[in-house]
Amino acid sequence: MPLTFAPPTDAALPLTALAPDAVEGWLAGQDDRVARIVRAARFEGRAGQTVPIPGPQGDLQGALVGLGDARQRRRTRFAIAAARAALPEGPWRLDGIAPADAAEAALGWLLAGYRFDRYAKNAAPAARLVAPEGVDAPLIEAMAAAEALTRDLINTPASDMGPAELEAAARDLADRHGARIDVTGGDTLRDGFPMIHAVGRAAAPDRAPRLIEMTWGGDGPALTLVGKGVCFDTGGLNLKPGASMALMKKDMGGAATVLGLAHLIMAQGAKLRLRVLIPAVENAVSGDAMRPGDILTSRKGLTVEINNTDAEGRLVLADALALGAADAPDLMVSMATLTGAARVAVGPDLAPFYTDDDAIAQAIAQAGRDLADPVWRLPFWDPYESLIEPGIADLDNAPKGGMAGSITAALFLRRFAEGAVRYVHFDIYGWQPDAAPARPKGGAGQGARALYGALPAILR
Repeated sequence: MPLTFAPPTDAALPLTALAPDAVEGWLAGQDDRVARIVRAARFEGRAGQTVPIPGPQGDLQGALVGLGDARQRRRTRFAIAAARAALPEGPWRLDGIAPADAAEAALGWLLAGYRFDRYAKNAAPAARLVAPEGVDAPLIEAMAAAEALTRDLINTPASDMGPAELEAAARDLADRHGARIDVTGGDTLRDGFPMIHAVGRAAAPDRAPRLIEMTWGGDGPALTLVGKGVCFDTGGLNLKPGASMALMKKDMGGAATVLGLAHLIMAQGAKLRLRVLIPAVENAVSGDAMRPGDILTSRKGLTVEINNTDAEGRLVLADALALGAADAPDLMVSMATLTGAARVAVGPDLAPFYTDDDAIAQAIAQAGRDLADPVWRLPFWDPYESLIEPGIADLDNAPKGGMAGSITAALFLRRFAEGAVRYVHFDIYGWQPDAAPARPKGGAGQGARALYGALPAILR
């Protein structure tokens, strides 16, 4: 089912949202039959609690959904979305929601309709929502479509989502919006993007590394998005243990997220010049794999000692960032499933981000709150710069000791982003470990809505 709203219709049934302290007041205005039904169902207004209400003839006349108390609302995103799977087919209208909360409720409802069904039947809930009055329905539909694209790309296993398939997805998106695609591979990649080549060269020929570049728009500020496209990460010669390899199909989550964000930007006709750079590789093991102790010379000319072949994401991003920075964009953003340290620091829900600009940080944080896309700023902590300087080369891709792993990775990337007017880095997880309202277990976009919402303030 498309993630769109139902057409406006007088036949839409009311879905009334109630907080716990509003339940008795609502019941006092109903007839005894409805009150008995609701009390028999023990409806208390808990977050996401849903009770369909039959009419006198047995047909459905509406439903209730709980908003939760203040504590539950702090702990639960998209509570109203839980009602979608509990309601029968047909159009519904949302009643009792504050105007300030209507957009989040509407977005959550659409996102709750997502199902990944490429390999097994997985029917989406049939209940549909009429867009609440006053919300920007086309924008919300575009946000849902962007998230669905990101989820689909992440959820697809590496057998069907290698560098070539990621390139095909980018080409499909470009065709849809009239963008231009250029792809660099082969010997040109070896000469112009040596670290992308070094990471991807051990893969099979049909999974060869490449740099995907998409450009769109001719007017306005220049925005460059760089997404980590490691389609599978074995860890290279520093081989991951089996348990750590299980989710590595999601290691291209940064690329998936920037493609979803690019769709949103282009679908909304944003007045800017968009450039998307995706280094697409598979970090495999073969006789041609890069080795611990190797020293690589990057596109920028900086040398990098390889102390762990499993810290490959920052290498491919570095060459792409150097390319992007050369044109001095007004804003350059990297998104990557980069470090386990970020997960230890903030868990799977929060997307940590880095910027040296306080105004940008405030804009992203506010947009994240407004658009139910939680983010958290971490510091580019300059005193840790020495940790990424091994002495034998300009930079170290995996500083010993394990301290501040997300920060040192971000500092590494910042060295290659010099030249961009402003730079932001997101260290995302890209995965929902347990099902939650509007967020099924599996691939998940993070930070894209927050960044999109902040763009007017950042690029004005």
